Amino acid sequence: MEQEYFSLTDAAKYLGYGSKHVVYDLIKAGMPVIKVGKTMRVSKTAIDAFMKAHEVTDEK
Repeated sequence: MEQEYFSLTDAAKYLGYGSKHVVYDLIKAGMPVIKVGKTMRVSKTAIDAFMKAHEVTDEK
C-alpha cells in the first residue's frame, strides 16, 4: 500500500529535499495542508497537483 499522507519531513523527502523548511515555503505559496491539532500532514495527491499547477514550460 502506498502512503497518501506525509509528515512535513516525509513530504520534503518525497519532493527530493533534505529539509522540511521547503515544504513550509510551498504551504505559504498555497499548497494545501491538513492540520489536526498541532500535527500537519500533506497529501501526496495535493503535492502532485500543486507542483503540476506551478509547472513552467518556458523561461522568459
